[in-house]
Amino acid sequence: MSTLSKKIFHSEIIVALLVLVACIALIMGVLFDYFETSLESELQEKAEYIAYVVNREGVELIEDYGDEESRISIIAADGTVIYDTAADAESLENHSDREEVIEAIANGTGSSTRYSETLTEKTVYYAILLDDGSILRVAATQYTVVTVLLGLVRPILVVLAIALILSLLLSLRASKLIVDPINNLNLDAPEKNETYEELTPLLNKLSAQRRTIAEQIKSAEKQQSEFRLITENMSEGFLVIDKDLCILTYNSAALSLLGLSTPVSGSVLRYNRTKGLRTAIESALSGEKAESSMEVSGRCYSLIASPVYEENAVIGAVIIILDVTESQEREQLRREFTSNVSHELKTPLTSISGFAEMLMAGDVPAELSKDFSKSIYDEAQRLIALIGDIIKLSELDEGNVGGLDREDVDLLTLSESVRERLSSEAEKKGVTLTVEGESAHVNGILRILDEMIYNLADNAIKYNHQGGKATISVTDAEDSVILRVSDTGCGIPSSETDRVFERFYRVDKSRSSEVPGTGLGLSIVKHGAIYHDAKITLDSKENIGTTVTVEFPKASES
Repeated sequence: MSTLSKKIFHSEIIVALLVLVACIALIMGVLFDYFETSLESELQEKAEYIAYVVNREGVELIEDYGDEESRISIIAADGTVIYDTAADAESLENHSDREEVIEAIANGTGSSTRYSETLTEKTVYYAILLDDGSILRVAATQYTVVTVLLGLVRPILVVLAIALILSLLLSLRASKLIVDPINNLNLDAPEKNETYEELTPLLNKLSAQRRTIAEQIKSAEKQQSEFRLITENMSEGFLVIDKDLCILTYNSAALSLLGLSTPVSGSVLRYNRTKGLRTAIESALSGEKAESSMEVSGRCYSLIASPVYEENAVIGAVIIILDVTESQEREQLRREFTSNVSHELKTPLTSISGFAEMLMAGDVPAELSKDFSKSIYDEAQRLIALIGDIIKLSELDEGNVGGLDREDVDLLTLSESVRERLSSEAEKKGVTLTVEGESAHVNGILRILDEMIYNLADNAIKYNHQGGKATISVTDAEDSVILRVSDTGCGIPSSETDRVFERFYRVDKSRSSEVPGTGLGLSIVKHGAIYHDAKITLDSKENIGTTVTVEFPKASES
């Protein structure tokens, strides 16, 4: 039974019992008053009648009017009991002090009521002054209300029990009938309910509140959808935590950056306890915007943590996670490049400066002057080549190739041209340089393609053994044109293959001075491949050889 049903049920029971008790008390009071009034009236009539008879016929006839219900007494003016139907007159005490006797002597009639010591009975007296000066008194005994009630206890209890049972049954039904329409209200459509008129204002208010809540939910869902759309399309990680460090919301990028693949909850420190993250969170929760960095799985991240306020109190923090690995790597490469360029430029310039200084001194023998001049020329050429390669890389980095247009280039023909230009270098090194394959065309910049093939073939000669082989092959595949340059040289350790395309990187730094070149050849090849949307791969084994493969999209597909 619901709380409302219980309240209705209890109220009805209490009301029913109170009404029943009140009715019984009222009925008893009315009936008792009625009987008391009737008794007094009967006593008065009987006393007047007997007085009339005694005044006419004498006291001798009084015995004819005595009965069990009433007591008749004749009292002299001085209070002496002359006659009594219930007791011996001589044994009775003087009645001159009785209230009804005093009133009868004074007024002609008198009445009074006296209760027994136990209060269970009361006696009503009515007295009349007779013609001879004596007083006729008639008395009748009646039970009091208490006595009557005590006598009616069992019937009253039976009635109360029956009334209670009926009240229970009727109250249950009544409460059910009252509550059922309320329980069956359709709160999804409050305005469509047919129920008590008194509930109409409440239902109207519920309907209005329901519409307001629906609009608020729709607005919140829209905002949440927009927020999710924005955060899920962010490349930056996004975390919101409360003041207890519990994660409130996040985006997929945050999971990816932190190396997590499952939904997360609880404290953010469960998943990452790096000093950078802890420092940023502590600063943000103390009310200060903070920036720090951390490393996860070999990658570098920048953290920006901002406090979240509510009524001037910090309730949490928003953390933005940025993957700065590439930018740091680029910065490192820039520093290395700057350092390498400075070194590569300084070396020939130092040599040139030294030889020039000695020539300026004027005490250099004629035969050495020619050697010094040649050294100055060689170092200048090396410097010019280095600057030329740097300019080429810069043009490729910026996508600026001198305004040259793409054209249809036959890689086999271009490879033959490169072989002819490097034939003298190959002979000096004792390396056999060959070109094989078939005619295949790509859409590209001739100058860049020439640089790519030249640098690959030049490396195949430089890092080869005496009597080794270097091969340039061109293959016209179904979806691509494949350029492959292989050699039988010293090869590259597997730990170094990922770095050989870096600028100025040399595998064997001890031999870098022995092998001519700027150290930018493979970097030019890599950037040229990127410019032509080509894929470049390297396969090398130490003391066996190296093969570099460049796969170009076909001319018709570029």
